[in-house]
Formats: sequence, structure tokens, C-alpha cells
Amino acid sequence: MENNELPKKNPLSMQLDLSKFSQESFMSATEEEKRQQDVMSESTTFFKDGMRKLFKNPLAVGSLILLALILLTIIFAPMIVPYRYEEILSVNGKRDKGAKNLAPFTYSQMEQKYIENGGERFPHIFGTDEQCRDYFIRVVYGTRISLFIGFFASIIVLIIGMIYGSISGYMGGRTDLIMMRIVDIIYSLPDLLMIILLSVVLNERLQFPPGSLLNKLGTSMVSLFIVFGLLYWVGMARLIRGQILSIKENEYILASRSIGAHAGRIIRKHILPNCLSVIIISTALQIPSAIFTESFLSFCGIGVQAPMPSLGSLANAARAGLQSYPYKLIFPAVVICLIVLSLNLLGDGLRDAFDPKLKR
Repeated sequence: MENNELPKKNPLSMQLDLSKFSQESFMSATEEEKRQQDVMSESTTFFKDGMRKLFKNPLAVGSLILLALILLTIIFAPMIVPYRYEEILSVNGKRDKGAKNLAPFTYSQMEQKYIENGGERFPHIFGTDEQCRDYFIRVVYGTRISLFIGFFASIIVLIIGMIYGSISGYMGGRTDLIMMRIVDIIYSLPDLLMIILLSVVLNERLQFPPGSLLNKLGTSMVSLFIVFGLLYWVGMARLIRGQILSIKENEYILASRSIGAHAGRIIRKHILPNCLSVIIISTALQIPSAIFTESFLSFCGIGVQAPMPSLGSLANAARAGLQSYPYKLIFPAVVICLIVLSLNLLGDGLRDAFDPKLKR
């Protein structure tokens, strides 16, 4: 058979007899018809799709930029500013008693004489406090402490709540009933009272090595971490439990059980990835809550111990000279507002981007 000859149709075949059709009956596809066969959109993952939607949200992008600027400031400012947060200002080894409550970008008399004699002195960007310490560097370190507490507390809440909620939701039955009653009991405990009681007990029981980070933070902050680990995870646990109760009834979970997969693998590989949107959103919204709680406790005097600053303790110390030096309260208060507002807007943006129920 030559190459241009058409194959003969088998009498029992359901195929078309091509010999009955002319060559003109088969027309080449147009370019438009070819384009219709192309894939309409690129393949993507859940995370990439969520991030693409997040960066289309102007408020979320603005919050990311603001948080990035704050992080860059608290990281690199101590490398540029020559003062330390606990350092009492001195000139040529002599304590500068006149550098008390200086206004922003002003110098004391000793510093002015030192500059007139050819010396160099880094400006006090936010002025000084009542103990002759540079206020800008104290606000920087206070922001570091507040952000550290917020992120660390959120990680504690995430880990405990995720493990507890996963076990409760997946096991169900009597196990779920008992675990949820424990959650109800924890909900009834007053947070502030627990922090005060733990601070009193830990002050007498705990001893930290001198110079360590825990010793600088003090037992009050350690008790705050413990309270977050004991009390604040219940909301996360309930959210994850509710998601798992609906997810575990799907067919792919039944298929995993039928092939002998154990509960830990099913939760880790199949259930938690489908709860990722809830986990991301809840964690992002937990960070500003933890920062605000720390600031409130430090403002009440049961937070970070002196001389280590936090934004709440700086605002508390500024109350005494509120009428004479109002800027000392404005600086830490504005930083708290910017951080909390940015994280809340970012959390809302993450919810809009990753929550599958809000997808159009």
C-alpha cells in the first residue's frame, strides 16, 4: 500500500470509512481553535495561589512593608547607635547628670562643651529618660522584647493547640468529650490572676544563671510564657478540632484507614495540610494579641523587669511626667499601635487569601 492510499475499513469495525470522504472534508484547525486547547491557567499550589492573592491586597502589602521597616530598625539600629539600653550617659568617663529628660535631638551642657572642644556625640533621637539613658535605644530594645514575646507566645499556642485539637477532633467520642470539658475549665480561669500568682510562686522557686536571657527577662515574663502555654491555646485547639471533625469524614481519610495508615500519619499527612488556612490565619492574629497582652501587663508593672525595657513598661514609666514630657509616652504608644495594626491587617489579608470559603 502506498503512503497516500487510505486504509480499507473492516466490515465489522465501527470506525468511519475514510474513503467516502474527500480530502476537502477535513480542514486544518484555525489558530483560535488551537488556542482553545491550551491550558487556561498555570498550575499552582495552595501556598502560591494564596501569596498571589495576598500581594494583591494593598493593606496587607502596606502592613508587610511597615513590619519590614520596623524589623530592619530594631536589627540594625543598635549597630549604629553607640548607646546601650541600660547605659547611663557620661562624658569622658564622668556621669552626665544634666542629661535628664532631654528633648529629642538635644544635648546636655556637658555634651555641648564636649562637642565645642572638637568631640563627636551621637544625637539623642528620642531624647533621654529620667535616669539619663538614651530613649531611642530603649524603645528599640522594648520593641525587640515585645515582638519576641508575641512570636514566641504564638508558637507555643500553635504547637499546643494544634496537637490537642488534632487528637480531640480525630479520636472523637468519649475522648473528645473529656478533652473539650478540660478546655471549658481552662476557659474559666482568669488570665491576669494566674499571671500574678505564678509570678509570686516563681519568684521564690526559680533561679536563673546571672547574665542569661531568662534572668534579664525576669520571672514575671517566664510566668507570662507559662500562662500562654497553659491558657491561650484553647482557642486554637477548638478551631482545629472543628476543622478536623468535618475533614475526617471525607473519602480519602476512609481510604487511608482502609490501607492500614495509623492515626498519626493520617493527621500529619492528610488532615493538618487541609487545615493550613485556619492555622496560618489564627497564628497571624494571635501575635498582636500576645503583644498587646504583654504591653498591658508591663504597663501594670508585672512584665519585664528593669533595666530591660518593653513597650508597656516604657509607657508605664512615662506616666509620671506626662504633662511635662508627653513625647515619652507617644513614642512607645505609637510603636505598639503600628505593630498591632499592621499584624491585624496582615492577618485579615491572610484570611482573605488563604480561606477557601472566601474564594470566588
